[in-house]
Amino acid sequence: MIEPEMTPAIPLANMVAASGTPVEALRMTEAGFRDLHALHARPLKSYLSRLTGNAALAEDLMQEAFYRLMRSELPAMDEAQRKSYLYRTATNLARDHFRSKKFEPAPLDERIATRAQEGQSGADIQLSADIQKVLNGIKPNERALMWMAYVEGASHREIAAATGLKEASVRPLLFRVKQKLASLLRERGFRQETGR
Repeated sequence: MIEPEMTPAIPLANMVAASGTPVEALRMTEAGFRDLHALHARPLKSYLSRLTGNAALAEDLMQEAFYRLMRSELPAMDEAQRKSYLYRTATNLARDHFRSKKFEPAPLDERIATRAQEGQSGADIQLSADIQKVLNGIKPNERALMWMAYVEGASHREIAAATGLKEASVRPLLFRVKQKLASLLRERGFRQETGR
């Protein structure tokens, strides 16, 4: 991952957009990009990691999404529009990747070992592995919907903007995916707590 503070100091005035337009003509300053990156890089990478099941691929897709935002000659955008652009670009990049070749998520054993090295407890690692297995049972676009709605807390409008769906379609799609996940969880022996 390219961290803003680790990026070599290259003046934006010396860079040129893909179209040949000097970057200074674009609407985002270097400081603005750094702020945007600091705000969205981590959640976007987490989203892509869950979507793809592969941390290295998620890193690559995240960087490509930021790169495309930076090189694009977009009209002025507010923060919500930039976030939607990033997520939509990242989602489309992931879809393109899935279409282009047989996709292989990182081996579960490798992900468990990584989490153990990060200091997670055995119970947390097992729960995380169980959740990942269940999430692998749904389509990538379904994982994207669930992640944006329940982890990112995105509204139906924001999800629609990021995924290219119609806003009215988001709610029933989320309902269907929740039903599918509930079924997969029941198959794996998880039961809903009744609270009694």
